[in-house]
Amino acid sequence: MKCDVLTLFPDILTAYLNESILKRACEKDLLEVTLYNIRDFASGPHRTVDDYPYGGGAGMVFKPEPIFGALDFLKGDGEPRKVVLLSPQGKPFSQAIAEAYSREEKRFVFICGRYEGLDERIKVLVDEEVSIGDYVITGGELAALVIIDAVARLLPGALGDEKSIEDESFSWGLLDYPHYTRPREFRGMQVPDVLVSGNHKEIGLWRRRESLRKTLKVRPDLIEKVELTEQDKKILSELKEE
Repeated sequence: MKCDVLTLFPDILTAYLNESILKRACEKDLLEVTLYNIRDFASGPHRTVDDYPYGGGAGMVFKPEPIFGALDFLKGDGEPRKVVLLSPQGKPFSQAIAEAYSREEKRFVFICGRYEGLDERIKVLVDEEVSIGDYVITGGELAALVIIDAVARLLPGALGDEKSIEDESFSWGLLDYPHYTRPREFRGMQVPDVLVSGNHKEIGLWRRRESLRKTLKVRPDLIEKVELTEQDKKILSELKEE
């Protein structure tokens, strides 16, 4: 998977990309991230990338020329790319989108917005506009990292234990069950007996129950989207009566 990131602040991404799972994915040639400073594609002696909005109003607006110039440069090699604009107005990013990206696309361009917004004409270049949540952050760099991280960890070989992907929150539509490790007792708090019983069937049942419990309490909206078994429905009925 190859990612080209257009940003005014490449150093923000560099630090994260050089650590942990993303670093290992790059070292294994599973992931390749190339950072491009948008200012390098701006014209004029000052490399200006923003200007006042037509019609007045607060803030500055990203000029179209640098983004068009950057995309012209990238597409010069003839390799197809999916262009993604990180924006609060985009469709919400989800595990399902991450899985689709990991399966269907091999090269992306992520445009990291800044200022009050981008000149609307830039959107003719965009294949998809994506948001990581219903809030506003300073720029698209953090959003780009979120998406790259979520997709890269799904690539075969990126994680040491592929089964861990299956057990993560949202991978099966529910929030994750509680996790414990040694010591068995810590400051009066005990690890549930079932987890040290060695009974894998009971452990699996406990984990499913706790996953349903947490989802029902914190994100009940997710339950409506999950294909529940008869056993799940019975557990949910019991949990609602507690």
